[in-house]
Amino acid sequence: MKVCEIFVSIQGESTYAGLPCVFVRMTGCNLRCAYCDTTYAYSEGLEMSEDEIFESVSSYRVRLVEITGGEPLTQKGVLMLIERFLNNRFVLLLETNGSMSIKDVDKRAVIIMDVKTPRSGMSAEMDLLNLKYLKADDEVKFVVVDREDFEWARSFIVDYGLLDKCKVLLSPAYGILPPEDLSKWIIDERLPVRLNLQIQKYIYGSNRRGV
Repeated sequence: MKVCEIFVSIQGESTYAGLPCVFVRMTGCNLRCAYCDTTYAYSEGLEMSEDEIFESVSSYRVRLVEITGGEPLTQKGVLMLIERFLNNRFVLLLETNGSMSIKDVDKRAVIIMDVKTPRSGMSAEMDLLNLKYLKADDEVKFVVVDREDFEWARSFIVDYGLLDKCKVLLSPAYGILPPEDLSKWIIDERLPVRLNLQIQKYIYGSNRRGV
């Protein structure tokens, strides 16, 4: 498998925000979102075996692990890697862009799945069959660029009954949409979703890698 980086940091997003977490960022992505903040993961990285990845992660002595990207499901070995961590009693988060099937992902993993809004430029690439595979402890994330994106996301959440399927998070596109605006829209609409800030960027800055 080609790995862009492995590092330990504070989990900055999801309902696990604030917890120490080891991140395994896989190389490669099949999408090109307009606001992507990890373009370096498109191609940078080194080939590592499953054993090498597992040993590197284990050395940090942190039991929460997130496999992210890029898009991790573009690499064939990721499903076995997920099982390896789960079989060794790690809590495993898989962050995926929603365009590739999650059907065969180990059900013990927590899936954090994007649903791409129109302003991402990638909303037509979503695999909507993934919605039927979501579990109650999985999370669906919308990155919102503007009010149009918010209205689109709100309709999607209602139309697909997401609040009855899983946890739902709305994130303001960092540096584009002020968090105060998205907070107000959520409150005004009484939408029972979680505001999801990338707190790692508030702690470490927006251009620092490996945090």
